[in-house]
Amino acid sequence: MIEKALVIVPTYNEKENVRNIISAVLGCESRADVLIVDDNSPDGTGDIVAALEAEDPRVHLMRRPGKMGLGTAYRDGFRWALARDYEYILEMDADFSHDPAHIPKFIAAAQDADFVLGSRYLDGNVTVMNWPMSRLMLSYFANVYARIVTGLTLWDATGGFKCFHRRVLEAIDLDDVRSNGYAFQIEMSFRAFRKGFKGKEIPIVFSDRAHGTSKMNRGIVREAIWMVWRLRFWALTGRL
Repeated sequence: MIEKALVIVPTYNEKENVRNIISAVLGCESRADVLIVDDNSPDGTGDIVAALEAEDPRVHLMRRPGKMGLGTAYRDGFRWALARDYEYILEMDADFSHDPAHIPKFIAAAQDADFVLGSRYLDGNVTVMNWPMSRLMLSYFANVYARIVTGLTLWDATGGFKCFHRRVLEAIDLDDVRSNGYAFQIEMSFRAFRKGFKGKEIPIVFSDRAHGTSKMNRGIVREAIWMVWRLRFWALTGRL
């Protein structure tokens, strides 16, 4: 039996990217379906996906009532995947900062790991393109900070290109996941390791978006700063 994969792509105002990202995902991995989780994008992203869904059984759309955040988009997508027969569940951005050509490599790496992370900083090597130095330094040292506080042995704890075996997501109580921005990535990896699962990093090249607007803001940064301490506290007090 062929083990199926689902690529979850959250969207908000991604009309310039969404058609092409869906085509690229489906073209690079025959086992993969794609689920677009759209937060009622005013630019019509959801309508574009709805038209594609009507034409292709591998395309799926989840419409949400408003802008609810990255973490809740992935949690809703995970629940949708777990209600169906997908073995591999992947996270990926809509803006081509994550190259869909890497998807088969994630699934291959998952043969000897429970979850796989695409790393921009593996072994200290930086593979990021088109970011200003200020953004790169913020990201790099945010990962150093996360490693020190949480004890995670990951080079890129904040990266959002990931693949989970369904058993990992089944073991994590998704209702207990608290973070919603990029801290969500740290929290999911932390919870997976605390459950005893094996993670593996593979190198990727991250390229900043060519179209659309970044969703990064100060609130996301503040959440990440404090969430790592909450994770450490919860672990020390037996809440994780």
